[in-house]
Amino acid sequence: MTSPLIESAAKELAKWQSAFTPRRFLRNAHLQTLAGNYFPRKAVLPPPENELVEVEPARDGMPPSRVLCQSHWQPEAGRDTILLLHGLEGSSNSQYVRGNSARFFAAGWNVVRMNMRNCGGTERESPTLYHSGLSGDVLAVVRHFERTRDTQRWSLVGYSMGGNLVLKLAGELGEDAAPLLRAVAGVSPVVDLAPSSDALHEPANRIYEWKFLRGLIQRYAYKCTLFPQVFDPRRSHGVRSLREFDDRVMSPYCGFTGADDYYHRAASARVADRIAIPTLVLHALDDPFIRMIEETRAMLLANPHVHLIETDHGGHCAFLAEAAGYDGYWAEKLLFDFLHAQAESL
Repeated sequence: MTSPLIESAAKELAKWQSAFTPRRFLRNAHLQTLAGNYFPRKAVLPPPENELVEVEPARDGMPPSRVLCQSHWQPEAGRDTILLLHGLEGSSNSQYVRGNSARFFAAGWNVVRMNMRNCGGTERESPTLYHSGLSGDVLAVVRHFERTRDTQRWSLVGYSMGGNLVLKLAGELGEDAAPLLRAVAGVSPVVDLAPSSDALHEPANRIYEWKFLRGLIQRYAYKCTLFPQVFDPRRSHGVRSLREFDDRVMSPYCGFTGADDYYHRAASARVADRIAIPTLVLHALDDPFIRMIEETRAMLLANPHVHLIETDHGGHCAFLAEAAGYDGYWAEKLLFDFLHAQAESL
């Protein structure tokens, strides 16, 4: 069953789009979300090449900010390259990152698994916090490997917070995105930050909020010990919601006047109308806490470069279907088919 919003787009996307039917016993959004995150899976990858990439130079007596990239390069030059970006409190080892990486690497693509600032055990590598507006970090990584590896054909995939980052970058670049970027895809992207943050505080979603908050507060406490001249540990005292954390902890250190200012300036929805390369946005209508407002939905649907696919089920970053002829990770298969189609079109 698909939402009415898909019906008009499905005709155009028939060559690579397939319908999503949730796996038996996983129609519930929360079960989908939890299963997608915790189900064990096989993701066969060769050992990565680890490299710290500078994304912000040293300034005001502080060291530069660097992010950890774990890359898998094909022996032949000239291959397409995919950059994969995780969500809030995830890392390059998140299940969906490794699953996509194995799928694309087996098909002959170069793969770069990027960690956001402070993620993947890199808290020492940056005197800053990380947030949903750092789309420039993604561009810095692409530019770095473009120079050092002579890579020319990039596709970007981001999940949740990472989805917002890659979509925001595509919008900011506009017509200048090509030929550097071939295509972009966001899975369960947080395109509207404010309503999604507030949805996390709803009673049914508090388990997710507490999981995120616990990680963020613990990470912030560690950052306070690493950079005591920068961070004040008292700022996180009494924080009880993601919005409070963004307002009291993150915003003052990241150039925002508060949570509302951050949510407005960092949201990819603000620049979605400027996206000018093939783009896939995949969103489940039953996602427990990602909310897309009608204005954003209309903007995405009006952009001829954007394929918005909304399914009735799928949860958050899950989309587990029956394993019929493939492993059942429907979103990953859709991503592969979409990006492969874009590669073949040029």
